[in-house]
Amino acid sequence: MIEIQIDQDEIREALLDLGEKLNDMTPVFQNIGEALLASTEDRFREGVSPDGVPWAPKSQTTIDAYTAKGFAVDFRPLWGTNPKGTALRDSLFFQAGPDYAEIATGQAYSAAMQFGAQKGEFTKSGSASSVPWGDIPARPFLGVSDEDEHNILADLKEWLDVAT
Repeated sequence: MIEIQIDQDEIREALLDLGEKLNDMTPVFQNIGEALLASTEDRFREGVSPDGVPWAPKSQTTIDAYTAKGFAVDFRPLWGTNPKGTALRDSLFFQAGPDYAEIATGQAYSAAMQFGAQKGEFTKSGSASSVPWGDIPARPFLGVSDEDEHNILADLKEWLDVAT
């Protein structure tokens, strides 16, 4: 699991103030989770990291391998369907509780996409094939952008106005 903490003082103060005024912060974190999920989905459409850095394109080797296996090829990075039929972007979800909001994916390969992986990094001893079969460049899709922080703060201020 990847944990990202927002260390912006203004957001932390707003959360503390709001926590003193509300009995249950779950609806607040529900809104934050929904907003972070929407921005993560936007990043998939744009093909950029939370910092706005474009993702590395799919390599010709990857495109050729998918074609050889009869898979449909979507040339956008992190788009397309894995052999089990589920696209990474379609597996994103959020959860929220009284003291957290989190974005997650149920895909086992998501960490390799987020952080990158070297050829053979996950190969089991005695295996005849490399896992992954080639280098995977990091394509960060999870995270909090500056715009996300701005939107979270604006949302918290609205909650504070209502709670006061």
